[in-house]
Amino acid sequence: RYTYAPLQQPLKAIGDIERITARVALRSARPRDLSTLRDSLLQLPLLQQQLLGKASTLLDTLGASLQVPDAAVDLLVKSIRQEPSVVLREGGVIADGFDTELDELRSMQTNHGDFLLQFEAAEKVRTGIQNLKVEFNQVHGFYIEMSRTQAENAPAEYRRRQTLKNVERFITAELKVFEDKVLSANERALAREKMLYEQVLDALAPHIGTLKTNAGAVASLDVLCCFAERAEALRYVQPSFTKELGISIEAGRHPVVESITQPFVANDVSLSPYRQLLLITGPNMGGKSTFMRQTTLIVLLAYCGCFVPANAARIGEVDRIFTRIGASDDLAGGRSTFMVEMTETANILHNATDKSLVLLDEIGRGTSTFDGLSLAWAVAKQLLERNKSLTLFATHYFELTRIVDDAKQAANVHLDAVEHGNGIVFLHKVEEGAANQSYGIQVAQLAGIPKSVVQMAKRKLTQLENNQIAQNTHQPDMFLN
Repeated sequence: RYTYAPLQQPLKAIGDIERITARVALRSARPRDLSTLRDSLLQLPLLQQQLLGKASTLLDTLGASLQVPDAAVDLLVKSIRQEPSVVLREGGVIADGFDTELDELRSMQTNHGDFLLQFEAAEKVRTGIQNLKVEFNQVHGFYIEMSRTQAENAPAEYRRRQTLKNVERFITAELKVFEDKVLSANERALAREKMLYEQVLDALAPHIGTLKTNAGAVASLDVLCCFAERAEALRYVQPSFTKELGISIEAGRHPVVESITQPFVANDVSLSPYRQLLLITGPNMGGKSTFMRQTTLIVLLAYCGCFVPANAARIGEVDRIFTRIGASDDLAGGRSTFMVEMTETANILHNATDKSLVLLDEIGRGTSTFDGLSLAWAVAKQLLERNKSLTLFATHYFELTRIVDDAKQAANVHLDAVEHGNGIVFLHKVEEGAANQSYGIQVAQLAGIPKSVVQMAKRKLTQLENNQIAQNTHQPDMFLN
């Protein structure tokens, strides 16, 4: 048993190395990508340290895959600011001290105060105008300002820049030269940063392979920590694997539904070469689809290396999982709902093996009753006799439940429900044997169908059931008065 908590802290500080590496390779990485890559790579030694001494081949392998590219880390630490700008064109990306020329340009932008104080003091002495000031604004740049009265005594080399109500503003050749240097320093600094940034990307290119390896190892550790944390928090158990064909789950739960539906009713499932196909009947909303899906998810989680939501699980070899669940058309492909259903079913029948897990939900519902029933019966027989796949087969065709009379490898199970007054209570418990009705009208009533419609439906149901008994060889006429 290994503790995952020490790994979580360094993992939280690691960004998406794989995505950033791809951007570096494509030369589209942004400044924040490089700072995230730097901070992520600095966490790798901590991960390596936590993986030392673990008696696990997998963890040893992942630890060995964490190869810190020291040259790349050193470059990123020295070249990229701790919190760089979002985009390169804004500047503020390359770290101070990395490039002397860039440092000088930046200094020229920010440290011109001393020059201006000295220039102002010298001009006061030279002109004898003690109230002149040297200032700056974004519109006119640097200028010498004095009152309009004092402006009459301004030296001849002072060139008027702006006239206001009470003051005059001037510029000199010396101040203009300094202004040009300061204002161009920003453009030159941005150009210098862009060049240096491109050089950093060039220097990272040889490390892309190592970065990809690290990304894969970190992703695997992240998944394993997530598995461990969820298993502990949600009371998952370690599944066991067997070479024998079959699936046995005790008190299985749906990993998503149980988090939003409390209390969740757990159910057992047993599939084997001797109990190959389960015909699942029961009311709408009774939990048939949830039962099927949770079985598949438990198998899938187990094969991913995760503990599973159950009290116990024993799983044999499963080569593929096939599903035919839900109802939707394919307008772009010109296929109706029934055509989509049949296409997916055909794929299952052509490709499922005795090691496959197959889920089929209400096959044949998209066409007439007898056509649908015939197709569902034939599909079930094919899966039993030829594919021999482990199959969960949900249906509202109660006639299908008679398959178990001829096929010892098939079994009936149903989802329980009880009528309470004019309503219905779903128990969501899987029991052996077939259900005797679907409670469709009761479910429609729960959904808010008008009472008058519900009453008409009940009368029609009674009439149809009587006709079915009287004329057992004919399809019921849904439009009899």
